[in-house]
Amino acid sequence: MRYSKDIKTMKEKNHRYIIFNKPFGVLSQFTSDIHRTLSNFNLPKEVYAAGRLDKDSEGLLLLSNDGPFIKNFLDSHQRTYWVQVEKIPSETALDQLRSGIKIKTGKTLPCKVRMITPPEIWERNPPIRERKNIPTAWLEMILTEGKNRQVRRMTAAIGFPTLRLIRSGVGKISLDKIKLQLGKYLEVSREDII
Repeated sequence: MRYSKDIKTMKEKNHRYIIFNKPFGVLSQFTSDIHRTLSNFNLPKEVYAAGRLDKDSEGLLLLSNDGPFIKNFLDSHQRTYWVQVEKIPSETALDQLRSGIKIKTGKTLPCKVRMITPPEIWERNPPIRERKNIPTAWLEMILTEGKNRQVRRMTAAIGFPTLRLIRSGVGKISLDKIKLQLGKYLEVSREDII
């Protein structure tokens, strides 16, 4: 029995948990013939992304080599997004998001959403498209699911297209607290995340 316990402990010690601040235009994978990928940032090779951030999205990406942890995390833990949308949504529009909304991939679970002041963040390169006569607003959205392009589809479904999308939190980790520079990563413990 002691031998198997030692092996279990060794396996747990070899698990790695990485938080990466993904720039715009980077794929959440290590290989591509035409796009910048995670391999451009000296990340450890034995980890893989826990979920995805599409090429046009920025912010916190969790990577690990602990498969059961990743599955559990994706199934049940929250992700927080800062979302810049075109126009100013009403509370009625936000209530639609809070209740769950039908999008291309099915009905979303209810989420938390609120208007926020523009966050203090890096400049995006290239900058978002702006129209002088159309105002923008920033939302904070907290979801526990991750359907393909879900946040973008949700805001578009209520008539407020997403202009910029930043994942600002994964589990207990948030950009506000760790101040991780764009394109950099930080190794954390499992307990830091959940």
